[in-house]
Amino acid sequence: MTTPTIDAAAAPAGGASQNPRLQGFVFALFFIFGGITSLNDVIIPKLKELFTLSYTQAMLVQVCFFTAYAVIGIPGARLVQRIGYMRGAVAGLGIMLLGCLMFIPASQTAAYPLFLAALFVLASGVVIVQVVANPLISMLGRPETTHSRLTFAQGFNSLGTTIFPYFGAILILGALAGQSAQGLSGAALDAYRTAETQAIVAGYLGLAAALALVAGVVWLLRNSVTGERHAASAGLAGLDLLRQSRFGLGALCIFLYVGAEVSIGSLIVSYLSDASVMGLAEQDAGKLIGLYWGGAMVGRFIGSAALRLIVPGRLLAAVAVGAIALIAVSTNSTGAVAGYSLLAIGLMNAIMFPTIFSLACEGLGPRSADGSGIINVAIVGGAVVPLLTGLLVDASGSIATGLALPAACYAVIALFGWQTARPERLVE
Repeated sequence: MTTPTIDAAAAPAGGASQNPRLQGFVFALFFIFGGITSLNDVIIPKLKELFTLSYTQAMLVQVCFFTAYAVIGIPGARLVQRIGYMRGAVAGLGIMLLGCLMFIPASQTAAYPLFLAALFVLASGVVIVQVVANPLISMLGRPETTHSRLTFAQGFNSLGTTIFPYFGAILILGALAGQSAQGLSGAALDAYRTAETQAIVAGYLGLAAALALVAGVVWLLRNSVTGERHAASAGLAGLDLLRQSRFGLGALCIFLYVGAEVSIGSLIVSYLSDASVMGLAEQDAGKLIGLYWGGAMVGRFIGSAALRLIVPGRLLAAVAVGAIALIAVSTNSTGAVAGYSLLAIGLMNAIMFPTIFSLACEGLGPRSADGSGIINVAIVGGAVVPLLTGLLVDASGSIATGLALPAACYAVIALFGWQTARPERLVE
């Protein structure tokens, strides 16, 4: 049977409805890379305990993962321009599979730097998959519904970020309940670390098997997108796009948004475990990460409808202000109020990435791959902002103090949303 195809050049006219397989494939990509990224929130407390790390050292997990966006974003866009969207997706999935397999030698040596290297390789594949997914979902329908469609697709991203941490907490954090690296040294400590990291390996080997299956399916669909047209970069690797004020400020907001979202997600287990907040065991706190990402999932499905009724920039500004308010409530209260108000920020995050992305990239046309590559570089905010947040926490001894930095990030995003709702204030 012939595989149905979609002409990328004609796609904005409404080709999506003619190819449900392709839509399903794109939604599956969002689910996969969202779930894998959220597992970092579970791995951080595990590695922090095993290697007796400070908050700053533990945040190197996010640094290595999100630095891949800066290193691979533009080369990834070049690769997609060269081999096309579907083959680019296969390449990205293959690199993700390799990253998962690298957890085997990392576990055998029980060396923290090797875990960081494996995460970098895994993230490199995620970057390439994202370079494919974001512009492709924008093509699969009418231009006037791009904001809504991308937000709906991001809902599947959030479905992954909701499901993966729950089961990851059971598999990876369960052993922390009754054991600790504290008080161990020498051969005993090495043996403990090697044994405990097997839980991480088991999880990522399962992911490797799933990625191999998905890559095979995508390869069968490799000819589904036809007539792709990618414009050559007018400047150095497309960086000339940053001279457009809307795109440049939008890229900055992606940097800040991802940094704020990742910072909060990375601290949830430690925050909810604090006696002044909810005093939960780490495994129980890890399960609640799903509420943070689940809020984003619910909000994205609601937001995909709301964005058809409300000016996108205004809605973006409103939810950014809402995130700041929830941080203020959380850091100025205790107990369940402090815990659940922090988790509720996920609902505010819901529409931010897709709305910022689509507002920034409006009108790029055949330079969409370039724009997507630059936006993916901006995701390096997930490396920079969490590291700075960790430094604040270590310096002040208070997670609440560290949360002031994500709040400042949301303030800039609110400004961008307000300005794009008043286009005369933001020159193209």
